[in-house]
Amino acid sequence: MSFAPLLDATHPIPVHGIAALICLILGLTQLLMRKGTTLHRRIGWIWAVLMAIVAFSGLFIWELRLFWLFSPIHLLSLLTLWTLARGILAAQQGRIADHERAMKQLYGFALVVAGAFTFFPGRIMYLVLFGTP
Repeated sequence: MSFAPLLDATHPIPVHGIAALICLILGLTQLLMRKGTTLHRRIGWIWAVLMAIVAFSGLFIWELRLFWLFSPIHLLSLLTLWTLARGILAAQQGRIADHERAMKQLYGFALVVAGAFTFFPGRIMYLVLFGTP
């Protein structure tokens, strides 16, 4: 395993990948820890900012082009930003069940499921993990 393929990739791929990896770890921590604490809120804000970075930077990754510069993954980036905003607003309004649902959806779909596709042969994260195309 070597992070060289990720770090050597064109911008914004390294930022996108590193932020996503940190989000995976912080998100799992959030899922396992006690909710509503000051620590939960602080880690949650860090996670939310990093998720916004992941989604926003994803809009500028044009490796897979199906419609001019874009692919369906760009719709996922927009949906991620929308869901993130909804989840934050729900927490601020005290709608904790809605907040929890939005954040779990983001973790599951935007990080885990979408992230799994980055491990297909020939993709950068596949090279990070296995080292050969």
